[in-house]
Amino acid sequence: MRSSFRRRTTRLSGLIAIGAAAGLLLSACGGETGETTKTDTPAAEDTGAAAATEDTGTDAGTEGTDTGATQLYVYGVFATPLEEPWDGAIHTALEAVAAEGLIKYEYVDSIDTPDSMENTLRDIAENQKPDLIIGDAFSAEAAVRTVAAEFPDIAFAFGSGEAEVAPNLSVFDNWIQDPAYLAGMLAGGLTQSNVVGVVAAMPIPEVNRIVNGFIEGVAATNPAATVKVSFINSFFDPATAKTAAEAQIAAGADVLFAERDGVIAAAQEAGLPAVGMMVDQKDQAPQNVVTSLLWDVKPTVMALVEQLNAGTYTASNLGQYSFMKNGGSSIAPINTDLVVDVPADLVAQVEAKQAEIEAGTFAVEINEEAPAGSTEVSAAE
Repeated sequence: MRSSFRRRTTRLSGLIAIGAAAGLLLSACGGETGETTKTDTPAAEDTGAAAATEDTGTDAGTEGTDTGATQLYVYGVFATPLEEPWDGAIHTALEAVAAEGLIKYEYVDSIDTPDSMENTLRDIAENQKPDLIIGDAFSAEAAVRTVAAEFPDIAFAFGSGEAEVAPNLSVFDNWIQDPAYLAGMLAGGLTQSNVVGVVAAMPIPEVNRIVNGFIEGVAATNPAATVKVSFINSFFDPATAKTAAEAQIAAGADVLFAERDGVIAAAQEAGLPAVGMMVDQKDQAPQNVVTSLLWDVKPTVMALVEQLNAGTYTASNLGQYSFMKNGGSSIAPINTDLVVDVPADLVAQVEAKQAEIEAGTFAVEINEEAPAGSTEVSAAE
């Protein structure tokens, strides 16, 4: 293995300075500072992933023509469509870094089976030879780890519930229990029925800690409230999530946490407030979404870029970069123009607790056990 992981001679500080200067020049000329390309899913029998990629004018591992500095070549490989907020948050961060001219970025999404994930990763590694492949491995852990082991000269960084593997597979996750707690505080203060509903993916540690953080936040402002939790056993099934939310509404829930896509639609139809997930989802229902848990993956991506450019990359757990105190998570601005009144003292209480978390004087408990009383639902017919 090359210990440098395609070491670049230009340090990150130099890249940023050059990228910023180039950005000013190119903006005056109407140019762009980065490259983002979506590729078609490489077919298993097609040995050339590059054949499905547009010619962007910048070869991997060469000098970036837009910035005059060396660009890393980064490939995103996502199991779900990018409409699913988890992968969408990673993609958004990569696009932001590409816009600064620090990386050349291409991606594929909807790689939704372990076999297709393994075939796609191998095809990209063999034919595209990027510096970094990044994505999510939760539904295909074995596939990602198999391919990473076959290509030790390529850095892999994947969302994962398992440990990193030397020399080249780093892991990260959405450690967003902090904003979940704050959103729970809002939900506890808004409910009139004292019933809050949560629709989540599945009872696995990385989901449980978010839901449990939310439940603790509800209890902080409303100890009398009951939180109903339904798991849909899918990361992306809006129809089932909506049906589960409707069942919770029928059972008395008047505030919903949309840990999965589909719940906000149910809240809007019922005229109820909801909490969004991963990205600011206010635009889906401007008078229903009170806030959203925000996962900012850019600190994670920038840590990888810095390590690769410095030649110091090694397999690690990058979870720290998602904590609120490190700038990796937050809540969206609290929306007070809702279908229900949002008390000013509730907003002040939440903002005070957020300041404590950011200062490191309050830490949300990390509880990865399945929430007590949670249920699992079947796919919608």
